[in-house]
Amino acid sequence: MSSITYRIAQLDDVEKVYQFEMEQKFQADADEYETQMLVWDSSFRKESLEHHFKLGWSFVAIDKDNQIAGFFLGQPLLFFDRQTQTLWVEYISSKSDEVNSELIDIAYRLSREKHFQRVLFSSDISVKHLTKPFSFQPWDRQTVFLKTTK
Repeated sequence: MSSITYRIAQLDDVEKVYQFEMEQKFQADADEYETQMLVWDSSFRKESLEHHFKLGWSFVAIDKDNQIAGFFLGQPLLFFDRQTQTLWVEYISSKSDEVNSELIDIAYRLSREKHFQRVLFSSDISVKHLTKPFSFQPWDRQTVFLKTTK
């Protein structure tokens, strides 16, 4: 039996999740200027964590030592791309393939339970090694954007 538990992320988790991801991505370079610039352009910067955790659609994985083992940032999109309810998973990170798979499964099951029509993930999730089978479908929408900042 796994020693990992999963629960809805809380605002109290922001600092632990941030530190977890900093260690995952940057190890000893957390104070370097270049690292801080990369963090500012990331999905896991503190403002993003606070935003997502307030919504109640993000989850954390906690190990037996009460440390973060993984998380995902989710938010609902209502009336988006002709669907009534879509869960957008902005970012997912974990220490293991098993935790990654469980977090994906939680997003999927939660969305089914709440009658969402689909869950959107970044396409890089479909190339990760997962311990459960998922039938990812390509999103057939061609999207462009206008940049509103310099």
